[in-house]
Amino acid sequence: MLQLDNITYAMAKGQTPTLEAVSFQLQPGQIGCLLGPSGCGKTTLLRLIAGFINPSQGQISLASTSLAHCENGQLIQHTPSEKRGIGMLFQEFALFPHLNVHDNIAFGLTQLKRTDRAQRVKRYLQLTQLEQFAQRKPFELSGGQQQRVALARALAPHPKLLLMDEPFSSLDTDLRRQLSNDVFDILKQEGISALLVTHDQQEAMQMADMLGVMRQGRLHQWAPSYEVYHEPVDRFVANFVGHGQFILGTALDQRRFQTQLGVLACTCHCNWPQNAPVDILIRPDDLTLATPGKPALITKKNFQGAYSYYWLRLSDGTALEALFPSHHNFAVGEWIQLGIDAQHLVIFPHSHQPFS
Repeated sequence: MLQLDNITYAMAKGQTPTLEAVSFQLQPGQIGCLLGPSGCGKTTLLRLIAGFINPSQGQISLASTSLAHCENGQLIQHTPSEKRGIGMLFQEFALFPHLNVHDNIAFGLTQLKRTDRAQRVKRYLQLTQLEQFAQRKPFELSGGQQQRVALARALAPHPKLLLMDEPFSSLDTDLRRQLSNDVFDILKQEGISALLVTHDQQEAMQMADMLGVMRQGRLHQWAPSYEVYHEPVDRFVANFVGHGQFILGTALDQRRFQTQLGVLACTCHCNWPQNAPVDILIRPDDLTLATPGKPALITKKNFQGAYSYYWLRLSDGTALEALFPSHHNFAVGEWIQLGIDAQHLVIFPHSHQPFS
């Protein structure tokens, strides 16, 4: 559905690129999410796809049709934004304040006959559960309801692709979770491909079929969420996605490692030389309670309802984090015994640099 090939963007010739050699594909009906620190180029990438700006190099295609193509700084092909068949959903709802909900949704449907337009609006009022608010103005709606109107308006013209830039960030946490779930269901029901930019990792994991992690204008990894979490391609992705701590290990052979937590075995296709120093990522969900186990001191605790999050320190000073069911009510200052159930060992050559 969407394909980016070697996309580079610089605001002016000779300037450091904001984006550099970005390539990925999004299949029909898939939802993709872009994660990364502020200023990494996520929104710029959406603007390029939407046609608001042009690439300095590379090609953007939608449904096998080229939207923009630039070679050696020369723009060869460009499709105007309004002809790309792309819908947009932003953090700012950008609703027309003088129009009611019905007319806001109908705004982009002028090419349809009156009866077809009315049926289309009715369908998306039902889909977004807004039927009873059809005659209300935007200022008479809650933030969540306004975002639903913006979504219905974006989907009503049947776009080939929906671009979403932090669409839920202005909403409170509970409403944000509910609305992102609803949007996911609607997109899947309609079979619409979408690309979401968000800072919220939980939201990205929840919605994404494909997850992209960006840093300093480069796309480090584009893969299913499960793969990005359990098989990060480099230390930056491993540090950025999810929580975890690296512990030092020494390879006993190609697949076994001596660590502060005992001997850990890699079930993947490892091939480490004997005695090689490595860094092994331990996620909070990798740690278990075990008797006997490795003694660990609880230094901090965060109750989260069904689970409690613990900050731990081993006797040698190694810091770890763990997530245990909250019916285990350990206290700060208490010593517990740890085991490990690491089904996916994430291992890198030992380094003192966090993102090397």
